[in-house]
Amino acid sequence: MDFLQSTWLENAPLGVHTIWLTLLAIFVATLALIPPTRHFAIKLGYVDEPGGRKIHHAPVPPIGGFIIFTLFLALNAVIFTLTPALLSLYAALALLLITGLIDDKRPVPALLKFIIHFVAAGIIVFGGGAQLDNMGNMLGFGDWHLGWFFAPIFSIACVVYLINAVNMMDGLDGLAGGKSLMILFWLMLAAHISGHSAAMLHIGIIAAALAGFLFYNMRHPLRDKACIFLGDTGSMGLGLIIAWFCIHISQGENAPLTPISIAWIIALPIIDAFGLFAMRIYEGRHPFSPDLRHFHHHFIHAGFPVGDTTLMIITLGAGLGAVGFAASIFNWPEPLMTALWVVLWLGHAVLVIKSHHFIRFLEKLFHIRYKRHNKAEQ
Repeated sequence: MDFLQSTWLENAPLGVHTIWLTLLAIFVATLALIPPTRHFAIKLGYVDEPGGRKIHHAPVPPIGGFIIFTLFLALNAVIFTLTPALLSLYAALALLLITGLIDDKRPVPALLKFIIHFVAAGIIVFGGGAQLDNMGNMLGFGDWHLGWFFAPIFSIACVVYLINAVNMMDGLDGLAGGKSLMILFWLMLAAHISGHSAAMLHIGIIAAALAGFLFYNMRHPLRDKACIFLGDTGSMGLGLIIAWFCIHISQGENAPLTPISIAWIIALPIIDAFGLFAMRIYEGRHPFSPDLRHFHHHFIHAGFPVGDTTLMIITLGAGLGAVGFAASIFNWPEPLMTALWVVLWLGHAVLVIKSHHFIRFLEKLFHIRYKRHNKAEQ
């Protein structure tokens, strides 16, 4: 990420310790900002009402994304020099934030929103240099370059796909945010190990703010349900920013991660979205038609509580990310990792199409888990 220039970071007296202290401060600031902002949103009536496919039972402000990305944009403006690449990122994020804020109050037509996704993707691809050109040695014949014509087209398609994939995962308390945080963790760790301090901080700002948000959005012993949502502002913004980080951290000389490693790190939202599209087309429906058959819904239908479902899916995503991270660190053969990823990708699609078999398996797992739990309590 050569476009990241920071006089502030270069002059930091404590080096990498300054980064960790900064991220801790961002985490604490997010914890402090959410309660008053949430209260203000409720007073304004800016809330997500229950009903339809929504499983929450009371109005909840969908302002998590607004808080996270406002912090990200403000801190980036202070820490990093404003380069054309960063300016393009800010413009694309601002476009999605405005769209999301409107959509969370009064739904924006799906076609218009889809067009906006392409515009935002085009801004970071052409203006921000977020282009996938070198795909690595995925096929075993040497590095595969897409070239000047196909690279931007493929990159825009990937960004739009990821925006929608993260948005589609935002169906349970803490799920989209928790899964995104795990992706950011692996990217941040790769930047840290490879000595890219500026990239580590760039990614860490979002990660720290997201961690603070999850305290209010994820179910845990101190909270039985979310009191704030990401909203479309957050899910679309996270999809865009994750695509931005993934592309830049896998391209150029001495890239910390290979493209196939990135594919493993972001595997869960990617294969889940593809599985849904495949299932809907298989059933003769529109690929973007809404339903209650997302990956996380299978766990709910099998009887698992929301909190347990979220934790299991995040753990699964973390495991897939660990495979991708290890593949780059230990130089595992890229063609082998590509072949295994394709098997995972197609296998998940079959699992979604034949979801009743998977739900039966989960029901058995549910009974085994809770029988043991009840025996332990007795």
